[in-house]
Amino acid sequence: MAPKGNQSSGKTVAENRKARFNYEILETLEAGLVLTGTEVKSLREGKANIAESYASDEDGEMWLINSHLPEYLQGNRFNHEPRRRRKLLLSKREINRLRSAVNREGMTLVPLKLYFNARGIAKLQLALGKGKKVHDKRETVKQRDWNRQKSRLLKQYG
Repeated sequence: MAPKGNQSSGKTVAENRKARFNYEILETLEAGLVLTGTEVKSLREGKANIAESYASDEDGEMWLINSHLPEYLQGNRFNHEPRRRRKLLLSKREINRLRSAVNREGMTLVPLKLYFNARGIAKLQLALGKGKKVHDKRETVKQRDWNRQKSRLLKQYG
């Protein structure tokens, strides 16, 4: 089975930029979302927030919890709840593998990016990550600053 990560060629709606700083990303995969009509319209306007969300396994299904899709302003009485749980579309094999990694190894399922693929379908890039300790975060900042400084020096003298 081929890995499904990094296949996004469409429009990015929301990105969790702090995830790569707070977690060591070990694996990424692509998941579909079960959305209502007004949620899709709200996404097409580019209004979504997945910064504080996470994925959880409940009763053999994966759910995206605490993501915020604001109400669609032109939606009538059938508008959606902005912070409702949304079901993720993954195969049983993927769900079982992710569940065992989370339970056994203490990892977390973190959403990285919410986007529309080339066919116009809403997808979620999900990552299996391990939380970084404070000293690991300091090392990341130090490495990023050094790379920035190195590129400045190379540009200046090179």
